[in-house]
Amino acid sequence: MDQQSAPPVELEPVISVERMRLTALIIATALFMQNVDSSVIATSLPAMARSFHVPALHMSVTLTSYLISLSVFIPASGWVADRFGSRQVFRAAIIIFTLASALCGLAPSLWFLVGARILQGLGGAMMVPVGRLVLLRSVSKIQLISAMSWLTVPSLLGPVVGPPLGGFIVTYFSWHWVFDINIPIGIIGVITVTMFIPDLREPDRGGRLDVSGLLLTGVAMAALMASFETIGRGLVPLSWTLIAFAIGIATSAIYTRHARHHPHPVLDFSLLAIPTYGRSILAGSLFRVAIGALPFLLPMMLQIGFGKSPLQSGLVTFASGIGAIGMKPVAQPLIRRFGFRRTMMINGALASAFIMLCALFNPGWTSLLMSGLLLLGGFFRSLQFTAFNTIAYSDIPRARMSAATSLYSTIQQLTLTLGIVIGAAALEASTALHHHGNAAPSDFSFAFILIGLISAAAIPVCATLSDNAGESISGHHAES
Repeated sequence: MDQQSAPPVELEPVISVERMRLTALIIATALFMQNVDSSVIATSLPAMARSFHVPALHMSVTLTSYLISLSVFIPASGWVADRFGSRQVFRAAIIIFTLASALCGLAPSLWFLVGARILQGLGGAMMVPVGRLVLLRSVSKIQLISAMSWLTVPSLLGPVVGPPLGGFIVTYFSWHWVFDINIPIGIIGVITVTMFIPDLREPDRGGRLDVSGLLLTGVAMAALMASFETIGRGLVPLSWTLIAFAIGIATSAIYTRHARHHPHPVLDFSLLAIPTYGRSILAGSLFRVAIGALPFLLPMMLQIGFGKSPLQSGLVTFASGIGAIGMKPVAQPLIRRFGFRRTMMINGALASAFIMLCALFNPGWTSLLMSGLLLLGGFFRSLQFTAFNTIAYSDIPRARMSAATSLYSTIQQLTLTLGIVIGAAALEASTALHHHGNAAPSDFSFAFILIGLISAAAIPVCATLSDNAGESISGHHAES
């Protein structure tokens, strides 16, 4: 191959191990704030309803408004980061999220709170994918597994810490503090990002914002999220939910056609043709459906099925977060030794098995035994998350990292929410089939087995990867 036809060599950032860990920790702290906030509010909704003198059922709008806002704005995150710089956008996202949290804590009415939650969603939509982009641009590929393992913990620990923390705050203080705890974290985040995060930018490709595509994806995501959040809950007539779902599917199809002809689509589906990215999206989506259902099913089973208090339930489920933290030091050595393909297949089987093992839980088991099994399950799930989140970017050119993070985060948000829908549907179907007045332990067992099988369905997808897949970041070289 002559010099003119040779592809340009991409320069890797030079960063020390200490600075890599500091950068990952700063970003992980901001993402942890967002993940805890998303889960802590659910426990506080009854107290908010009493404060606003509205039915508790109406408070679900505070959850759906945030999720819809998050979904609408995530697709634009890549373009905004390219246009204004990933560090600036990440810092601005923390500021917006923190100010919106303060407004939520000051809310005098439900609709004021909904407006503040929409603003929070805008901040969260930029904070999650752009935070990942900051990390991708700050570290070398060989450091990516270690760095990404820090970002895995917030997504697994947040839903576990949130409910007991929310219950404690509401019981002993006030629901306003649920939002106010974000303020000091946000201030520290802005200071540390300014001091320690480098301002790395890719060359401006000159592409304008795909406004038509943003509108189409916004409608599609809002409609799909609304249908996922309302189906089977009696919040709106079923016909409205089905119409929203149909609009979401139709708009998604129109956008797919639009993206094929736009030079810089807001969500670039052509990235799916890259094997490591496409397989990570497909297999990771199946896995995330199961992970999305777990924070919903576990507390429900422990409290409704076993009669434990919210605090007792939180202390049991917290063990999975400890397991997630314990994964960090071993992720890189394991993947270097066995490679991504074998690690994701074997670990995926173990993670799925521990999900289905929850089906055996019963009121006679001690909290210590259940906590021990959840701790081991948290370890395997966290390792699988790290593998998916890392290999996805192993073959992405640095100039397309922003587009890759936007698409990845959009699909991630959809599948996590879909997991809650599937978990709830499985629970309700089993309850109705067995004519139980309330969900019994056997109904939860059915739901855990179903989501465990969905998680296991990712294993054959991982098997289609080559043995050397992701070797540029794993350091693993399979024998011919």
